[in-house]
Parts: sequence; C-alpha cells; structure tokens
Amino acid sequence: MKSQHSLSVIVPCYNEENTIVNLLTTVLNQPQVGELIVINDCSSDKSATLIRSIQDKRILLLENDKNMGKGFSVSKGFAKANMPYVLIQDADLEYDPQEYGALLQPLLDGKADVVFGSRFLVSTSRRVLYYWHRLGNNMLTTLSNIFTNLDLTDMETCYKVMRLEIAKCLHIQENRFGLEPEMTAKMAAMQVRIFEVPISYNGRTYEEGKKITWRDGFSAIRCILKYNTRIEKNKQFKIFQDLKIT
Repeated sequence: MKSQHSLSVIVPCYNEENTIVNLLTTVLNQPQVGELIVINDCSSDKSATLIRSIQDKRILLLENDKNMGKGFSVSKGFAKANMPYVLIQDADLEYDPQEYGALLQPLLDGKADVVFGSRFLVSTSRRVLYYWHRLGNNMLTTLSNIFTNLDLTDMETCYKVMRLEIAKCLHIQENRFGLEPEMTAKMAAMQVRIFEVPISYNGRTYEEGKKITWRDGFSAIRCILKYNTRIEKNKQFKIFQDLKIT
C-alpha cells in the first residue's frame, strides 16, 4: 500500500505564532499528508492570521468560538478527517513531522491499527529537560498500563496515529490533556493492535511556551480511573464492534 497522501494530520493550535508557520510548512512537505486540519482554539495572538496566510488546498482551518482545550479540538478534527490514517500533531516544534513515514509503516504493513510514537524508545535524539516531568510521565504510563494491560512506554505522547475508523468512534469527552489517557483506555477496550515506534523529541521549557502543568497530571489519573471501568470498556468495545459489522 502506498503511503502518499494517505494521512489526515490534526493540529490543535492555541497561541503558537512563533512556531505555527514553520510547523505547518514542514507538515505539508511530507509526502504522506493528504489533508491538514488545523483547529484554532480561540488564539489571542497572530496564529489564525498566520495559518490563513499559507496557501495550500490541503489545509482546512476550523475555529473554536472560545478556548476549549486540546481534547475538544482534536475531537473536532477527527470529525472532519477523511484520509485512511489520522495523526495528531502539536502546533509547536517538539515533535518532528519528518518521522511520519516511520510512524505509518506498521499501519501500512498491516501489522497495526494504532501506532504510538515513544519519546523514550530513543533512536535519534531527545532534548534533556525536566526530571519531574519524566518521572510523572512514567508514573502515569505505568498506572495506565495497570488498568489497560498494555505494555506502553509513553502513554502521554502526542504522536498517536490510527486508522480512520478508529478515530471516528473514539468519541472524545475530555477537553484538555486528559485526552491521552482517555484515548489509550478506549483503544485498549477496542482490543486493537497497538505498536510503538521510537521518535525524537525537542521539548520546550515553560519560558518557551509549554502549557501542560501538574494539574493535568491529576486530571490524567482521574481519566485513567474513569475510562477503564468495566462499563466504559464494554461501551467502547460495543461501539467498535458495531462499526466493524457495518
């Protein structure tokens, strides 16, 4: 199966005027990208104007009337996606779009239904930043693994690539960064094939615009407990099975 123009890239954007043009240009230069869905989450800077300045028929710009958060924006993007595969891309430059090919390969080979890009299976480079962030990420990933029985190394990664039909039936409820444990729990409930691929990572400091805080860590714990209950698992499994039947 050819990878060219097979990918919908979902980019939630909130106040990223310093990086958005570079990021979108790099995404559009990847041969796998068939459509680029950017969700402007009511940015108060020049992000929206800069997005509109890029002339490419593959770009679809969606606008939130007020700041709703990453989860809400990703869900909005999923609803508009049309390509066989869907990938989530942050609007900063922490994750490298030039790695789309490696992320897509297990899907194209027919081995995987979902691929996580792991920042901790390092194959190239990783910027060294906050120890407590790494420790918190490990704790959240471990807690998630306990409930899902998955053996992930990086549950909180932005880079999650999936078949279109999986994106369409996730029905994301979390508006903020609780999106990551919610999606992971629902994918585990679907019993889909999940692979991990090592990726590079150029993390930001808070001075450079990083937005996630310790409060989001507590929210992630809440989401792990909420979306891994028997009721939630059975609900998601039925949604996915019904979709496969139809």
